[in-house]
Amino acid sequence: MPITLDDMLGAGRINWLFGAVLAGSLTFGPALAQEQAAATGPTIASVTVASAVEAQVIAQVPVSGTLVPRDEVLIYPQVNGYTIEELGVDVGDQVEAGDVLATLNADTLTAQLAQAQAEYARAEASVRQAQSQITSANASATRTASALNRAERLQEAGTTTQATLDQALADAQTAEAAVASAQDGLAVAQAQLQQAQAQLDIAELNLERATLRAPVDGLISARNGQIGAIAASGGEPIFRIISGGVVEMEADVIETALGQITVGDSAQLSVAGVGEMSGTVRRISPTVDPVSRLGTIRIETSDPSGLRSGVFASGLITVTDRVALTVPTTAILTDSAGTYALVVNDTILEKRPVTAGLIWQDRREVVAGLAAGEVVVAKAGAFYGDGDAINPIHPDIAIADGAAQ
Repeated sequence: MPITLDDMLGAGRINWLFGAVLAGSLTFGPALAQEQAAATGPTIASVTVASAVEAQVIAQVPVSGTLVPRDEVLIYPQVNGYTIEELGVDVGDQVEAGDVLATLNADTLTAQLAQAQAEYARAEASVRQAQSQITSANASATRTASALNRAERLQEAGTTTQATLDQALADAQTAEAAVASAQDGLAVAQAQLQQAQAQLDIAELNLERATLRAPVDGLISARNGQIGAIAASGGEPIFRIISGGVVEMEADVIETALGQITVGDSAQLSVAGVGEMSGTVRRISPTVDPVSRLGTIRIETSDPSGLRSGVFASGLITVTDRVALTVPTTAILTDSAGTYALVVNDTILEKRPVTAGLIWQDRREVVAGLAAGEVVVAKAGAFYGDGDAINPIHPDIAIADGAAQ
């Protein structure tokens, strides 16, 4: 059917009416939205908050190292050049102080002892001979002194000659000189006896040292000697003994952490092939390696039985363990002015500087700036500032309310 002019005018009126309605909505729509916003007020964000509460804070220093003997005793031969004739123990054996570890061939040492004994006997005889000579010289001196006294009396009486008196005087002087010589001879003989005694002691000691004995109770950790080998004090020791069988952890600690550790600090260790065990810091090296910047510490274990030297171990040393005021770690913020927290006063935020301390299990110690019970923004604090209004949401309170409903 053909379209008439009236039809075209009717369609135009419809289009015009639609355009007018659309223009009206564009004109009055923003004004209506502003009126609604003014009626309801600005939107306040809901923010998770938390209270500052006292909690345990712990600081730990990680360490790793190796189990080593607490005290290791090295057994060297004390007489050189003698063959090993017998070995009494092997690696892994438990020994007690005085147990025989090895025996050296002692034929030469036995002969040296016999020679020293003979020299000592000869020196004893020399002393006895010198003592006898002193006795004889004293007797001769007494006799000549009496003869001189008699000759002097006879000379005074005029019944003897001057020559007889002179001879008596010479005999007395000779006898006195003989006494002095005999005394000197005794001193020499006694010195020779002392020397012979020293040589005898050395020979006996060397023969005794041909038998190597354990100086302490402990565990044989190494044996380097072989039967038939020549024992020498240089080179490797014949045996190594772990004194008491006690091993402990030796660890290297970076210099910045070494100052935090003190003797007596507790440690939780993990020993390869054994598992978890506790320990205590026993010793801290007074020096730090200038190249590696590491210092050495020793940690004794609560139960050293069954531990083996050379095994890897790691652990944590507790250097601080105290109860302190804490907040969630995310509540502590930092800007160019320093460290701060957003404290919630009813619904208004206060930006407050704080001094933060240790971090332990998602909580941060607050050394200064907050009081127990004060509420702070726990999450997304970087998006808010001083004076902002929020709707505080406390998770603990929300959970409690939900449980009550």
